[in-house]
Amino acid sequence: MAAARGMRFTPVAACLILALSGCASVTPWRAAPLAVAVPAEWSAADVSAPTDASSLVQWWVRFDDALLTRLVDQALQANTDVNRAQAALRQARALRDVSAAGLLPAVGSSASAQRSKSGDASATRHFNAGLDASWELDIFGANRSALQASDATAEASAASLGDVQVSIAAEVALGYITLRGTQARLAIADTNLASQLETLQITEWRLQAGLVTSLVAEQARAATEQTRAQLPVLQTTIEQTRHALAVLTGQPPAALSGVLTAVGPVPQAADDLVLSFPAETLRQRPDVRAAEHQVLAAVARVAQADAARLPNFKLNGSLGLSALALGSLTNGASVVSALLASVSMPVFDGGAARAQVRAQLAALDQASVTYEAAVLAALKDVEDALVALRGDRERLLRLQNAAEAAGNAALLARQLYSSGLVDFQTVLETQRTQLNTQDSVASARADLSADHVRLYKALGGGWRLDGGDVTTAPIADTPRNPRS
Repeated sequence: MAAARGMRFTPVAACLILALSGCASVTPWRAAPLAVAVPAEWSAADVSAPTDASSLVQWWVRFDDALLTRLVDQALQANTDVNRAQAALRQARALRDVSAAGLLPAVGSSASAQRSKSGDASATRHFNAGLDASWELDIFGANRSALQASDATAEASAASLGDVQVSIAAEVALGYITLRGTQARLAIADTNLASQLETLQITEWRLQAGLVTSLVAEQARAATEQTRAQLPVLQTTIEQTRHALAVLTGQPPAALSGVLTAVGPVPQAADDLVLSFPAETLRQRPDVRAAEHQVLAAVARVAQADAARLPNFKLNGSLGLSALALGSLTNGASVVSALLASVSMPVFDGGAARAQVRAQLAALDQASVTYEAAVLAALKDVEDALVALRGDRERLLRLQNAAEAAGNAALLARQLYSSGLVDFQTVLETQRTQLNTQDSVASARADLSADHVRLYKALGGGWRLDGGDVTTAPIADTPRNPRS
């Protein structure tokens, strides 16, 4: 990785290199090394050994949920953002081939037939056929630098495709976890509503018997309706999440309504993931690799702009046949050939060429800063995910203890109320506490799963460094509607 090779170019250092190179030759530019401080280990977790990057390629399989795996695979195949990134990669590779063609001779063919007549003179005919060839001698490396820039741009585009794949896989997993978590919260609300309805029935019986006042009955009814009011909110979230998942998988919003109607548990990832070291994580992150390749492309463009200030050598040649009659073209005397060598060099351009070099140096500086920002953001993402994972584990444990105690208190309060040993206010408080704690447990369990997803995303999981497909079905590197 470029971060391990030294310090970043500055415009002053680059200008010194240009001054020392003179006009005789141009030394090919190499990657501008970047100095980015990378810690040896993560501050939020103990790392015993690095994990294999291949274990993160299909991290969603670790949740052991077949439907989640199916949705992620489908999204990586059909999502519009993924398809757009694939098209951008095809374009970058095609433009790279265009740059590669600039290093080779160009050969063209032509043929013509002419008939001309002047005044009363007889008409004359002239026939020509031939080949024309030209070759720009890339002595100072302008075309080679252009090819290097195109290579780096294509690599950056491949990494950008990986970044999209990483993001889409995480979005699908987070949406699926939200769906399952909301379904769990809806089931909890339904269960508590049923319990509150039983309490309301008991209260109405006691009201008829004159054992309680109308105030108690109205309090019971208010608590029941408050719980009932949560149901449509949760149901709306479920429907909207289904729509979002359908669009992520490249389908109309209602396409997954039947598939995702059945209630399922919140998928939980195994806790046996061993983190890679920070430097290895940066190599796995597609956004960091894309930024690195953009630096390489910027370096090549500086070299290209520098070479444009130097002489340009070109060879042109032609070989053809020229005759007054079509049948005479096969005669050896009709052969015409020519060879031309030319050199051109800018003499005065008002400083445009030097200004172009400075512009490319400034672009290189921008790319370097972008790379540094990507590295820092990657480190922050992992640290944040680790902190959230640790905190939510502790939070879930405490909430589970609280929910168990709240359930016992609510059951005991109902029994005592039925026997007339406690007032209704105690029942209301215990039921409200039970609902809140159980709802918080469901939310915390979903948050814990989401933390795992964010950690996998922060580690750069969900794409292959070699550009291979991360799903079970291959994605062809061809347009869906090819045109000749």
